[in-house]
Amino acid sequence: MPRRTTTSQERPTKEQILDYIETSTGRVGKREIARAFRLGGPDRIWLKSVLKELEQEGQLERHRGRKVSRAGRLPEVTVIRISYIDEDGEVVAHPISWQDEDGDPPTIYLATARRRGPAPGIGDRVLARLSFTGDDTYDARAIKFLGPDMRQLLGVFERDDRGKGILRPADRRQKYPYPVMPGHEGGAQPGEYVVAEPLGSGRNQKARVIELIGNVDDPKSISLVAIHTHGLPVEFPPEALAQAERAEPAELDEREDLRSIPLVTIDGADARDFDDAVFAEPDLDGQNEGGWRIIVAIADVAWYVRHNDDLDRAARERGNSAYFPDRVVPMLPEKLSNDLCSLRPGEDRACLAADMRINATGNLLSHRFTRGLMRSAARLTYDQVQAARDSATDDKTRPLMARVIEPLFGAYASLAKARDNRGTLDLDIPERQVLFREDGWIDRIVPRARYDSHRLIEEFMIAANVAAAEALHAKKAPVMYRVHEQPSMGDVETLRESLAALGFKLARAGTLRPSHFAGLLAQAAKTEKLQIVSDLILRAQSKAVYSPDEKGHFGLALRRYCHFTSPIRRYADLLVHRALIRTMKLGDGGLPNEAEETFVEVGEQISATERRAAAAERNALDRFTSAYLADRVGSTFSGRISGVTRFGLFICLDETGADGFVPIRTLPWDHYHHDETLQSLTGDQSGLVFSLGQSVKAELLEAEPRTGSLIFSLLEGRGNSRSVASKPTSRHPGKRSKRRRRHG
Repeated sequence: MPRRTTTSQERPTKEQILDYIETSTGRVGKREIARAFRLGGPDRIWLKSVLKELEQEGQLERHRGRKVSRAGRLPEVTVIRISYIDEDGEVVAHPISWQDEDGDPPTIYLATARRRGPAPGIGDRVLARLSFTGDDTYDARAIKFLGPDMRQLLGVFERDDRGKGILRPADRRQKYPYPVMPGHEGGAQPGEYVVAEPLGSGRNQKARVIELIGNVDDPKSISLVAIHTHGLPVEFPPEALAQAERAEPAELDEREDLRSIPLVTIDGADARDFDDAVFAEPDLDGQNEGGWRIIVAIADVAWYVRHNDDLDRAARERGNSAYFPDRVVPMLPEKLSNDLCSLRPGEDRACLAADMRINATGNLLSHRFTRGLMRSAARLTYDQVQAARDSATDDKTRPLMARVIEPLFGAYASLAKARDNRGTLDLDIPERQVLFREDGWIDRIVPRARYDSHRLIEEFMIAANVAAAEALHAKKAPVMYRVHEQPSMGDVETLRESLAALGFKLARAGTLRPSHFAGLLAQAAKTEKLQIVSDLILRAQSKAVYSPDEKGHFGLALRRYCHFTSPIRRYADLLVHRALIRTMKLGDGGLPNEAEETFVEVGEQISATERRAAAAERNALDRFTSAYLADRVGSTFSGRISGVTRFGLFICLDETGADGFVPIRTLPWDHYHHDETLQSLTGDQSGLVFSLGQSVKAELLEAEPRTGSLIFSLLEGRGNSRSVASKPTSRHPGKRSKRRRRHG
């Protein structure tokens, strides 16, 4: 029996139709509307005309598949961009495309289901399925994570032979220039870094300049390019700046008076913010012979930055400070980072201090946390402290030797024993340091010096971080842990094969421990391959992340660990401070209960911002290095092969630590077999072998500051030189691989 249909007297009104369309979970068409209102026969013809009228009135929009939606409604599946994480931990996004220039785009709440791989960060694009929830808001579920928004182009503005503007991208992955639309050059001059937006698509895509950054010959532009490339927030909201300016120095009040204790800061010579101070003295407890009392005092940022205020939201968006050779992009405005929260010598400063006792072998016996007022006795540098340790005191360190510096090194010796006993992963990876001339240009790039004074501060900070994690864990309080899981089985197997190619054996242990890697490093230290072995082990490691889940820190061989010592530059540390203040009942500024509920989402966000900052810092350093070497094209450099691909070789220079690429086309003419297991390229006819860790000499062919790339050609293997030649190491040297490459 056919279903009864409505009569004309029972036809729905336009408002009822619109309400139905608006409340539907997805897009609907005429068929779905007719079924909902039980319309049949001639009523369906009537419905068609009503829908057309609504469309003409601007109340409906038509889409593919004969579907309709309320005007202004976003497509059911669309690309969105993550904007921020609100005070409730909700991931808030907005549509990539929004046509209404006069109105605000709708708010989209993205569901944060846990997934494998890195969490999306601020600015990332997501292909999502939307569900309208009313009040111009949507719920979204991710279909695919698309990575950072690449709509903006960054590059160098130039003119071609005909005088027309072109943009040469700064991203080395973008091979071809973009024509700049006439009249849309934005006042750019040839040789200027600019930001542009692409117009059109495909082969007809052009660009429009929207921002000028600086001239390519100005070293100040190099960091700005990296900052723009990775989307680091630079400007603080006016509300946050105003809040910082209103801040006043904290007074003693209920704080513990620590001003009589000679706490000192020890940092690099170029440091501008001092967020940690240290002190040590022999433990007076007769039961702890050879033990030490250690105090690590940290700037009390939580006193000035409270949960979900303007400064807190700005800090959470940034996640951390980013450090470049010539500037800092701070997490907090300078009024706090370089003034009220900086532990300047001779000035009263609010602090949160870890007062710890360790035994002679560096094990933590007890700890307490206090909110205090301190006065730094001195601002010292790593160089100063190391020189004093080596009997070369100066006017500042000489009076501090007996009371401050010698006890610090005594406590450090005990902490170092504990580290050795735990069997930590101690990778001493050299860092590059850019030194500048008085005129602002690059003087030279050198490996950053590494002293015991650096390790002293590291061990003191680790002890305080462990104490904070243990204190919060004991009280069952929320902790933003620093989690470093052991390498995956796949990464370990790849590492094992690479090490075997270098003559080292990684044991097939049931449970991998850092001590296994320590043994390898000890073996490599007796050879010339220590650096490449260190690099390989580093690449195999899992990425450290922030999480409320207690999963331990593999590299440090610690069951639980968090970051407590740098709240000026890391948001995770600020959360730990707030948790300690609440748990230990240390006054105002503690962690609210509702903030605990968002720890998973916030942990994912600040892990993403940390990766973003690290990528920007590396990118800037590469660009500085390319700029420094640009006038040395044709020069010869010594280095080692740090990576082998079927497309060529990566090399690391001894002089600067810079990385460069040797395209396979520059190698002697041959068919090359790429062996992934042995990490080598072998010439089928010549027998030339290029393998991981091999010392080489190379000629610099190209140094491009615009992209930060260095291109080399190996000197070995040219002509009759066979300094890197050896017998083919493949088990089937005469058999050609599918991955061979022929070139001339």
